[in-house]
Amino acid sequence: MKKLTTTLIACTLLATSGAWAQEAAIRKNLGERIPQLGKIDEISKTPIPGVFEIRVGTDILYADAQGNYLIQGSLIDTKQRRNLTEERVDKLTAIDFSTLPFKDAFTIVRGDGKRKLAVFEDPNCGYCKRFEKDLQKINNVTVYLFLYPILSPDSGEKSRNIWCAKDKAKTWQDWMVRDITPPAVSCDSAAVTRNVDLGHKYKITGTPTLVFADGTRVPGAVGADQVEKRLAQAGN
Repeated sequence: MKKLTTTLIACTLLATSGAWAQEAAIRKNLGERIPQLGKIDEISKTPIPGVFEIRVGTDILYADAQGNYLIQGSLIDTKQRRNLTEERVDKLTAIDFSTLPFKDAFTIVRGDGKRKLAVFEDPNCGYCKRFEKDLQKINNVTVYLFLYPILSPDSGEKSRNIWCAKDKAKTWQDWMVRDITPPAVSCDSAAVTRNVDLGHKYKITGTPTLVFADGTRVPGAVGADQVEKRLAQAGN
Protein backbone atom coordinates (compact mmCIF):
# COMPACT_ATOMS: atom_id res chain seq x y z
CA MET A 1 0.00 0.00 0.00
CA LYS A 2 2.84 2.37 0.92
CA LYS A 3 4.53 1.69 -2.42
CA LEU A 4 1.25 2.35 -4.29
CA THR A 5 0.72 5.62 -2.42
CA THR A 6 4.28 6.72 -3.22
CA THR A 7 3.73 5.89 -6.90
CA LEU A 8 0.47 7.87 -7.02
CA ILE A 9 2.14 10.89 -5.42
CA ALA A 10 5.02 10.69 -7.90
CA CYS A 11 2.59 10.49 -10.85
CA THR A 12 0.63 13.47 -9.52
CA LEU A 13 3.79 15.56 -9.12
CA LEU A 14 4.91 14.59 -12.61
CA ALA A 15 1.57 15.56 -14.12
CA THR A 16 1.58 18.86 -12.20
CA SER A 17 5.11 19.72 -13.30
CA GLY A 18 4.13 18.87 -16.88
CA ALA A 19 1.14 21.20 -16.71
CA TRP A 20 3.32 23.99 -15.32
CA ALA A 21 5.83 23.48 -18.10
CA GLN A 22 3.10 23.65 -20.75
CA GLU A 23 1.63 26.81 -19.25
CA ALA A 24 5.08 28.41 -19.04
CA ALA A 25 5.77 27.55 -22.69
CA ILE A 26 2.46 29.03 -23.81
CA ARG A 27 3.00 32.24 -21.83
CA LYS A 28 6.59 32.61 -23.06
CA ASN A 29 5.92 31.96 -26.73
CA LEU A 30 2.72 33.99 -27.02
CA GLY A 31 4.26 36.83 -25.02
CA GLU A 32 7.30 36.98 -27.30
CA ARG A 33 5.49 36.43 -30.60
CA ILE A 34 2.26 38.36 -30.00
CA PRO A 35 3.03 41.06 -27.42
CA GLN A 36 -0.10 42.98 -28.44
CA LEU A 37 -2.15 40.13 -27.01
CA GLY A 38 -1.60 41.64 -23.57
CA LYS A 39 -1.39 39.96 -20.18
CA ILE A 40 -2.68 36.39 -20.11
CA ASP A 41 -4.88 36.08 -17.03
CA GLU A 42 -5.49 32.35 -17.08
CA ILE A 43 -4.55 29.18 -18.96
CA SER A 44 -6.65 26.05 -18.54
CA LYS A 45 -7.28 22.74 -20.24
CA THR A 46 -10.19 22.20 -22.62
CA PRO A 47 -12.06 18.95 -23.35
CA ILE A 48 -9.83 18.58 -26.43
CA PRO A 49 -6.48 16.90 -25.59
CA GLY A 50 -3.56 19.23 -26.26
CA VAL A 51 -5.74 22.34 -26.67
CA PHE A 52 -5.70 25.02 -23.96
CA GLU A 53 -8.01 27.92 -23.19
CA ILE A 54 -6.25 31.30 -23.06
CA ARG A 55 -8.13 33.97 -21.12
CA VAL A 56 -7.22 37.62 -21.60
CA GLY A 57 -9.67 39.62 -19.52
CA THR A 58 -13.03 38.36 -20.75
CA ASP A 59 -11.68 37.36 -24.17
CA ILE A 60 -11.25 33.63 -24.85
CA LEU A 61 -8.70 32.16 -27.27
CA TYR A 62 -7.26 28.67 -27.72
CA ALA A 63 -3.70 27.41 -28.24
CA ASP A 64 -1.69 24.22 -28.48
CA ALA A 65 0.62 23.14 -25.65
CA GLN A 66 3.56 25.15 -26.99
CA GLY A 67 1.72 28.28 -28.06
CA ASN A 68 2.75 27.68 -31.65
CA TYR A 69 -0.81 28.03 -32.85
CA LEU A 70 -3.53 30.40 -31.68
CA ILE A 71 -7.22 29.86 -32.46
CA GLN A 72 -9.91 32.55 -32.29
CA GLY A 73 -13.50 31.36 -32.40
CA SER A 74 -16.11 29.25 -30.63
CA LEU A 75 -15.52 25.80 -29.19
CA ILE A 76 -18.66 23.74 -29.80
CA ASP A 77 -19.56 20.52 -28.01
CA THR A 78 -21.40 18.77 -30.86
CA LYS A 79 -22.51 15.85 -28.70
CA GLN A 80 -24.28 18.05 -26.16
CA ARG A 81 -24.94 20.85 -28.66
CA ARG A 82 -23.36 23.48 -26.41
CA ASN A 83 -21.28 26.51 -27.29
CA LEU A 84 -18.58 26.15 -24.62
CA THR A 85 -16.94 29.47 -25.50
CA GLU A 86 -20.20 31.36 -25.18
CA GLU A 87 -20.96 29.69 -21.84
CA ARG A 88 -17.50 30.61 -20.56
CA VAL A 89 -17.83 34.25 -21.63
CA ASP A 90 -21.31 34.45 -20.07
CA LYS A 91 -19.85 33.25 -16.79
CA LEU A 92 -16.94 35.70 -16.95
CA THR A 93 -19.15 38.69 -17.77
CA ALA A 94 -21.93 37.89 -15.31
CA ILE A 95 -22.95 40.80 -13.09
CA ASP A 96 -24.24 40.47 -9.53
CA PHE A 97 -27.68 41.98 -10.10
CA SER A 98 -28.18 42.85 -6.44
CA THR A 99 -25.07 45.07 -6.42
CA LEU A 100 -26.18 47.32 -9.28
CA PRO A 101 -26.59 50.96 -8.14
CA PHE A 102 -30.34 51.20 -8.73
CA LYS A 103 -30.38 54.75 -7.37
CA ASP A 104 -28.71 55.76 -10.65
CA ALA A 105 -31.49 54.19 -12.72
CA PHE A 106 -35.17 54.95 -13.12
CA THR A 107 -37.83 52.28 -13.24
CA ILE A 108 -40.52 51.34 -15.71
CA VAL A 109 -43.07 49.02 -14.11
CA ARG A 110 -45.57 46.96 -16.08
CA GLY A 111 -48.21 44.72 -14.54
CA ASP A 112 -47.23 43.33 -11.16
CA GLY A 113 -43.56 44.19 -11.77
CA LYS A 114 -42.37 40.94 -10.16
CA ARG A 115 -39.79 40.08 -12.81
CA LYS A 116 -36.61 42.17 -12.87
CA LEU A 117 -34.48 43.42 -15.74
CA ALA A 118 -31.75 46.07 -15.95
CA VAL A 119 -30.97 47.72 -19.28
CA PHE A 120 -28.13 50.01 -20.34
CA GLU A 121 -29.21 52.22 -23.25
CA ASP A 122 -28.09 55.26 -25.25
CA PRO A 123 -30.96 57.57 -26.28
CA ASN A 124 -29.47 57.97 -29.78
CA CYS A 125 -29.09 54.23 -30.35
CA GLY A 126 -31.30 52.99 -33.19
CA TYR A 127 -31.13 49.42 -31.92
CA CYS A 128 -32.27 50.65 -28.50
CA LYS A 129 -35.32 52.28 -30.07
CA ARG A 130 -36.19 49.04 -31.82
CA PHE A 131 -35.69 47.15 -28.56
CA GLU A 132 -37.90 49.60 -26.63
CA LYS A 133 -40.77 49.03 -29.05
CA ASP A 134 -40.46 45.27 -28.53
CA LEU A 135 -40.18 45.75 -24.77
CA GLN A 136 -43.70 47.23 -24.76
CA LYS A 137 -44.95 43.64 -25.27
CA ILE A 138 -43.41 42.41 -22.00
CA ASN A 139 -45.73 42.47 -18.99
CA ASN A 140 -45.27 41.90 -15.25
CA VAL A 141 -41.75 43.30 -15.21
CA THR A 142 -39.76 46.06 -13.54
CA VAL A 143 -37.18 47.55 -15.88
CA TYR A 144 -34.28 49.42 -14.29
CA LEU A 145 -33.14 51.81 -16.99
CA PHE A 146 -29.52 52.94 -16.80
CA LEU A 147 -28.87 55.85 -19.16
CA TYR A 148 -25.59 55.04 -20.89
CA PRO A 149 -24.62 57.80 -23.37
CA ILE A 150 -21.62 56.50 -25.29
CA LEU A 151 -22.40 57.38 -28.92
CA SER A 152 -22.07 61.17 -29.07
CA PRO A 153 -22.11 64.41 -27.04
CA ASP A 154 -25.79 64.75 -27.97
CA SER A 155 -26.41 61.39 -26.30
CA GLY A 156 -25.09 62.90 -23.08
CA GLU A 157 -27.31 65.97 -23.42
CA LYS A 158 -30.44 63.93 -24.09
CA SER A 159 -29.59 61.59 -21.19
CA ARG A 160 -29.25 64.53 -18.81
CA ASN A 161 -32.56 65.99 -19.99
CA ILE A 162 -34.30 62.66 -19.49
CA TRP A 163 -32.72 62.16 -16.07
CA CYS A 164 -33.77 65.64 -14.97
CA ALA A 165 -37.34 65.32 -16.26
CA LYS A 166 -40.18 65.31 -13.74
CA ASP A 167 -41.37 61.94 -15.10
CA LYS A 168 -38.23 60.14 -16.30
CA ALA A 169 -39.98 57.00 -17.50
CA LYS A 170 -42.58 58.88 -19.55
CA THR A 171 -39.99 61.23 -21.06
CA TRP A 172 -37.80 58.27 -21.98
CA GLN A 173 -40.60 56.36 -23.65
CA ASP A 174 -41.92 59.49 -25.37
CA TRP A 175 -38.53 59.86 -27.03
CA MET A 176 -37.67 56.22 -27.71
CA VAL A 177 -41.10 55.05 -28.86
CA ARG A 178 -42.91 58.21 -30.02
CA ASP A 179 -40.01 60.46 -31.17
CA ILE A 180 -40.97 63.31 -28.83
CA THR A 181 -37.74 65.20 -28.06
CA PRO A 182 -36.97 65.53 -24.32
CA PRO A 183 -37.30 69.19 -23.22
CA ALA A 184 -34.13 70.88 -21.99
CA VAL A 185 -33.97 70.90 -18.19
CA SER A 186 -31.19 70.92 -15.64
CA CYS A 187 -30.49 69.21 -12.32
CA ASP A 188 -27.79 67.14 -10.64
CA SER A 189 -27.11 64.59 -13.38
CA ALA A 190 -24.01 62.99 -11.86
CA ALA A 191 -25.82 59.65 -12.02
CA VAL A 192 -25.40 59.64 -15.81
CA THR A 193 -21.63 60.04 -15.45
CA ARG A 194 -21.55 57.28 -12.85
CA ASN A 195 -23.44 55.00 -15.25
CA VAL A 196 -20.77 55.51 -17.90
CA ASP A 197 -18.08 54.65 -15.36
CA LEU A 198 -20.08 51.59 -14.30
CA GLY A 199 -20.42 50.44 -17.89
CA HIS A 200 -16.68 50.76 -18.44
CA LYS A 201 -16.06 48.74 -15.27
CA TYR A 202 -18.22 45.90 -16.59
CA LYS A 203 -16.89 46.30 -20.15
CA ILE A 204 -20.28 47.18 -21.62
CA THR A 205 -19.28 48.26 -25.10
CA GLY A 206 -22.61 48.46 -26.89
CA THR A 207 -26.25 49.32 -26.38
CA PRO A 208 -28.69 48.00 -25.52
CA THR A 209 -27.16 45.64 -22.98
CA LEU A 210 -29.57 43.64 -20.82
CA VAL A 211 -28.76 42.28 -17.37
CA PHE A 212 -31.08 39.66 -15.86
CA ALA A 213 -31.69 38.79 -12.22
CA ASP A 214 -29.39 35.76 -12.37
CA GLY A 215 -26.48 37.96 -13.49
CA THR A 216 -26.45 36.92 -17.14
CA ARG A 217 -26.31 39.66 -19.70
CA VAL A 218 -27.30 39.87 -23.33
CA PRO A 219 -25.97 42.48 -25.76
CA GLY A 220 -28.12 43.73 -28.61
CA ALA A 221 -31.73 44.37 -29.51
CA VAL A 222 -33.20 40.94 -28.79
CA GLY A 223 -36.88 40.38 -29.47
CA ALA A 224 -39.67 40.09 -26.90
CA ASP A 225 -39.69 36.29 -27.18
CA GLN A 226 -36.00 36.11 -26.26
CA VAL A 227 -36.52 38.52 -23.34
CA GLU A 228 -39.35 36.30 -22.08
CA LYS A 229 -37.14 33.21 -22.40
CA ARG A 230 -34.26 34.84 -20.50
CA LEU A 231 -36.59 36.13 -17.76
CA ALA A 232 -37.85 32.57 -17.27
CA GLN A 233 -34.29 31.18 -17.19
CA ALA A 234 -33.31 33.82 -14.63
CA GLY A 235 -36.01 32.50 -12.31
CA ASN A 236 -38.31 35.48 -12.76
